[in-house]
Amino acid sequence: MTHEGIANFAAELRERRGVTAESTTLQFASPSFDASVLELLLAFGAGATMVLTPANVYGGEDLARLLRQYQVTHAFVTPAALASVDPTGLDCVRTVVVGGDACSTELVDRWAPGRRMFNAYGPTEATVAVTISDALHVGEAVTAGGPIRGVEIMILDERLHPVPEGVRGDLYVAGPGLALGYVGNAAQTADRFVANPFGGSGARMYRTGDVVRRRADLDLEYLGRSDHQVKVRGFRIELGEIDTALTSHPQVRFAVTIVHGVGE
Repeated sequence: MTHEGIANFAAELRERRGVTAESTTLQFASPSFDASVLELLLAFGAGATMVLTPANVYGGEDLARLLRQYQVTHAFVTPAALASVDPTGLDCVRTVVVGGDACSTELVDRWAPGRRMFNAYGPTEATVAVTISDALHVGEAVTAGGPIRGVEIMILDERLHPVPEGVRGDLYVAGPGLALGYVGNAAQTADRFVANPFGGSGARMYRTGDVVRRRADLDLEYLGRSDHQVKVRGFRIELGEIDTALTSHPQVRFAVTIVHGVGE
C-alpha cells in the first residue's frame, strides 16, 4: 500500500463520516482483517477516542454492553456481527458502517432508524474501501455507493470496453489507492494488476473479479463474482484451491466445492 492511498482514505472517513475529537470509535475487527485499518484511521484521523474490544467479544449482548458502557458514537461492524446485536437502547451509536460482506435490507430496517448507516465496499488491494454509500434508509435498496476520493472505478466487458448504465460488467479499480502488488508473488500481481487502457503510460488497474452494474443514480449494485471466489463471514475463499487440495489425494478422482448453509 502507499501513504497517498492511506491519506486519501483517512480524509474521506474524517470528513464524510463526521468524526471529531469528541467522537468515540470502536476497534472491533481482527488485525488480520483490513477493516482494522479503517478503524485506526477513523480514530487517529480525527483525534477521537478509540475503544478496544476484548478478544472474547464477538457480538450479541456482549458487544451491545460494550457500546453502551463506553458510549461509542462511530463503529464499523460486519453485517453478520451487527445482526446479532439488538439496537434498542444504543442511541449513543450515531454512525455505523457495515462492510466485508453483503448487507441485507432487513439489517438496514433494524439499524438505520435514528442514526446514519453506510455500506462500504472494496478489496484490500485498493486500500480497504473504494466506494461508500450515502446514508441508507428503511425500505430502500442497499447499494455499494459511489467512489471515494482518489478512486476511479470502471465497469468493463470481456474486451475491456465500458458497458452502458444498467448493464452488468466486471469491476476494475484505478487511482492512487491501488496497492503496488503482492509481496513476493509477481505472477499473482501480474494477473490482477493489469495495464489501464484509459490511463497514461504505465497506468494500472486492479481486476476485482466482482460483477456489478451502475444504477441510474450512479450507485454500484453488486451482482456476484466472475470467478469461483466466495466470501464466508468476510473471509475470501478460493473454491478451486480446495478442489485442488482434495484431488491431490490419490483416492480422490474428482472434487467440487460449493458454499452451503452460510448465515444459518
